[in-house]
Amino acid sequence: MRVYIETYGCTTNQADTDIMRGILSQRHDVVGSPDDAEIVVVNTCGVIDFTERKIVRRIRELKGSGKKVIATGCLSRISRKNLREVCDALVSPDNVHRIDEAVEGVARGERVEILEVTSVDKSELCMYKRRLNENAIAIVSISEGCLGSCSYCATKIARGRLRSFSVESIVREVEVAVKAGYREIQLTSQDTGAYGLDRGENLADLLERIAGIEGDFRVRVGMMNPQHAVAILDDLINAFSSEKIYKFLHIPVQSGDNRVLEDMRRGHTVEDYEHVVEEFRRSFDDVVVSTDIIVGFPTETEESFWMSYELIERMRPDIVNITRFSPRKGTPAYRLRDMPDWIKKERSRKLTELTRRIGLENNLKFVGKSARVLVTKAGKNGTLLSRTDSYRPVIVESGKIGEFLSVKIEKAEFNYLKGSPC
Repeated sequence: MRVYIETYGCTTNQADTDIMRGILSQRHDVVGSPDDAEIVVVNTCGVIDFTERKIVRRIRELKGSGKKVIATGCLSRISRKNLREVCDALVSPDNVHRIDEAVEGVARGERVEILEVTSVDKSELCMYKRRLNENAIAIVSISEGCLGSCSYCATKIARGRLRSFSVESIVREVEVAVKAGYREIQLTSQDTGAYGLDRGENLADLLERIAGIEGDFRVRVGMMNPQHAVAILDDLINAFSSEKIYKFLHIPVQSGDNRVLEDMRRGHTVEDYEHVVEEFRRSFDDVVVSTDIIVGFPTETEESFWMSYELIERMRPDIVNITRFSPRKGTPAYRLRDMPDWIKKERSRKLTELTRRIGLENNLKFVGKSARVLVTKAGKNGTLLSRTDSYRPVIVESGKIGEFLSVKIEKAEFNYLKGSPC
């Protein structure tokens, strides 16, 4: 069968797609366009309602053009009933290794659902992975699920409780990727900070093992929640001291009001977030700090919003991912009274203006300075995207994907720098 895979959402989904692409390539023709496919696998994201509606519209469009559609990813569990009405098959995130069964069943005209809960170690499936070789980046999953109970989050419905993958298998996958020429390893999970807590291990130990692998490469550590970072902070900072680990910290705070954080069931305080960021900044010359903020949570008052605003103004993160609260069916927050969209939009607008100003001010400090960067992938209009040792993005006009360059920073925008080889 001719199969096309369309992927939405996070890096974990992208890693799952790499596994499915490899498995399907053994017996089927994985094509580069939906127009050439008989079956389309849609790897879905269910983080907010807007994304779900967009994906369902896309699935209807594919079905309308005569394609068979298999839905994988988070929506296969979060919105199973809705997807059953529009898809030919459903495969849950912990069953991506069985995607060939779904394709072959659909090809026979059957309706297929592979949704039972499994504890598959996806790092042990790395031999099946088939990456597209479009850049210098290899995504490596280190766990699935989380230890949290956030009141607004539907991902827990899809991904379940924390299941950390084997250290040895993860290290082996990184070794294989580096030997294959990949120079940026992106470690991904729903919460990297929780890694190993179900196995008597921790993220710092894993990073030290990975940093010991031979080769000139960099590691980007994915999102970690403050409560887990605080618990291993000294060891974590020691692990990040390796030149192979980007000084990049994605630590979502979600609100500047501890009362709202309690309502969100986040399991951490504003002070936990501040402490981790301050200690990282004290330990390294340059740290790119990324955080997440939800605006318009049902119990967020005007005062609560301004506490979030003031937190961002005070801590000055380089990146702020702003999400307007979206009630997700099946979550505790779904039962709370939602606030009008215009309030969410206005709060989002104010916060966006602030974060863009801070981003520009942070980046302007680097104009005129030199940096060593890793060229990771093609950019827009013939440019290339590279990264400093702190994962700060630098656009360059020339270079080769996968090589390290010395550049001089000539220009700054709120979300990137521009440089030339020197």
